[in-house]
Amino acid sequence: MAIINKERKYKWEFDNIGGSSRVRISKGEDIRHLAELDPKMWTVLSCPVQGLEIDDKSLAYIDSDSDGRIRVNDIIATAEWITGAIKNPDLILEGKDFIDIEQFADSDTGRKLYDSAKQVLSGLSKEGGVVSISDTADSAAIFAQTRFNGDGVITESSADDADEKAAIAAAVASLGGVPDRSGSQGVNAAIIEDFYKALGEYVAWHEAAVPAPFAESTDAAIDAYNSLDAKVKDFFMRSRLAAFSPDSTAALDVQTSRIEAISAENLTGKTDDIASYPLARVTGKPEIDLSEPVNPAWASQFDTLRPLFNGKKVITESDWAEIGAQFAAYSAWKGAKAGAAVEALGLDAVKDFIAKDKKDALLSLVAQDAALAEEAANIEMVDKFLHIFRDFYRLLRNFVTFNDFYNKDRGVSAIFQSGRLIIDQRECRFCMKVTDMAKHNASAAASGMFLVYCDCTTKTSPAKLNIVAAVTVGEIGDLVAGKNAVYYDNAGVEWDAVITKVVDNPISVAQAFWSPYRRMAKAVEDLVNKNAAAKDAKIMSDATAKINAAPAAVPAAADPKAAPAPPFDIAKFAGIFAAIGMALGMIGTALVNIFKGLNALPWWKLVLVFVAIMLVISGPAMVLAWLKLRRRNIAPLLNANGWAVNASSKISIPFGETLTDVARYPKMKLKDPYKKGLATWQKLLISILCLAVVFVALWLFNLLAFINLPSPF
Repeated sequence: MAIINKERKYKWEFDNIGGSSRVRISKGEDIRHLAELDPKMWTVLSCPVQGLEIDDKSLAYIDSDSDGRIRVNDIIATAEWITGAIKNPDLILEGKDFIDIEQFADSDTGRKLYDSAKQVLSGLSKEGGVVSISDTADSAAIFAQTRFNGDGVITESSADDADEKAAIAAAVASLGGVPDRSGSQGVNAAIIEDFYKALGEYVAWHEAAVPAPFAESTDAAIDAYNSLDAKVKDFFMRSRLAAFSPDSTAALDVQTSRIEAISAENLTGKTDDIASYPLARVTGKPEIDLSEPVNPAWASQFDTLRPLFNGKKVITESDWAEIGAQFAAYSAWKGAKAGAAVEALGLDAVKDFIAKDKKDALLSLVAQDAALAEEAANIEMVDKFLHIFRDFYRLLRNFVTFNDFYNKDRGVSAIFQSGRLIIDQRECRFCMKVTDMAKHNASAAASGMFLVYCDCTTKTSPAKLNIVAAVTVGEIGDLVAGKNAVYYDNAGVEWDAVITKVVDNPISVAQAFWSPYRRMAKAVEDLVNKNAAAKDAKIMSDATAKINAAPAAVPAAADPKAAPAPPFDIAKFAGIFAAIGMALGMIGTALVNIFKGLNALPWWKLVLVFVAIMLVISGPAMVLAWLKLRRRNIAPLLNANGWAVNASSKISIPFGETLTDVARYPKMKLKDPYKKGLATWQKLLISILCLAVVFVALWLFNLLAFINLPSPF
């Protein structure tokens, strides 16, 4: 869809928000003319419907094409619709969830909303002219007392005639109903048609009934016959094969080996195996001897049919087919049953409904109800209006501009800020839900912020929540993967959080000043730990080897011919000692030259040298940190969540300090009960001794010559 573009004649006002020029949306006329605002000046071009701190229902109403995203055209269309519905568009800026219906404009939309709002208030028996979201939240309550509500469904309360009420109840009971807007089950035109069709079909079927050939035992006999039919036909086929090949009779009959295979088990659980045996013993005769027992798995069905054999001693295949033929007409009639849905009503009740024939009357009621469809839809329009009326301006402050994010009032937060993370004596106020971790992995570093990603769980919800929080104040401290914290969402729900990922970027210039020293200390610590671990491993390895070799070591007698130990080679070690002495001499000379050079400098130059050394070490890190802090931007994080951010959204150093609160304790003097303190005179003595040592050192290095105290050296 092309962006709505109208002739731009409206005079806009602008503010500096977040270091960028952004349009000011401060009055209703600004909202009315949003179609004239150049899309290039919008802070956001689109954002997802899900995961925002705005009522999902409001966002669904604004997302007119239901594509799951709020776009510029959605905003413009909504702005034109709502500003055209009320007299004073400045009311939109108040964000209220109610409105006096007298504020609706004298326009087509305004009149529809006015009439529908009056119907809502009337349906709720509410006095006055103020309608609110709570009034439209329960549509069932609005329509509970009305006969017709425009959904094309009628209930028993829709009819005045007792026979009509009875027909509606019977139709719901037989075919199932559909929910009416009032919340009750009712019927529509299709159900009414199906109900009366079923009534007629059931009576017609019943009047075409075929007499049961065996009276009340007919149905049981048919069920037994149908279950035995395949088994009986199998027996006669086996008998014909045995007559054709007498030698195969034993194979066609039940085999003893099959019975032996299950005889050791509980045979009551082997019914399926037994049922697979032939129905009767196969002898080659094409008949079933009724005096002989049959397969016990089929005995009950066979006994049900014995009265139909008319005292015969044997039955043949033709006898069996003749019995089935007696069921044919009756079974065909039973199988052609129509209108079964209304059978439970009883034949007399079915005939009574047909005789009274309220079909046309019920369809007329449905038509009366459907005629109010537009009016009922307009009631839903009131709910749409109230949701947009309350939430639209807040969406604009986070879409056209980022006013809420850069607002100095800490009680105001952006719609993408989901809560607060308490960790390491800090409260991180910039927290976002993470919808796609893969995209965040690719974009997070570009934000220039120190970020912690957390998995959050709570006992009140089975779902896991993923968030990212920006740390903008303080030291890195113990912010590492695995550290636990507590997260509070905007609804006040407490979540247990654990860090899963850290994106390391500078937090402040001061923190960057010490970062080289922390890295050097970490490197030295790692080196020491590595060497200590290596030496410990070697000692343990050597000790283990000696212990394992000790039992095999046998003291040997002194061998008089063994070679004597070589004499001490003083020349060899003299060279080593000379090399060591030369190295120490060079180091000593270098140190002496350094100290001489420092000694030749006045005290204030020594301070400058010290500062210069510190700057050489920390300067690059501080410069890089300063540059990164100036480039901090939330756009990469929003883009990873599916936003199309159209303008720079930087986080300056002063603004960043407002996004994280650090615990601040009052000034107080507390005593640690587990720390042994020094007496005052002891502290004074130590201070004097330290000053004396410093004084002597300065004197010996000739740094006090300017006060006529030259060094004795």
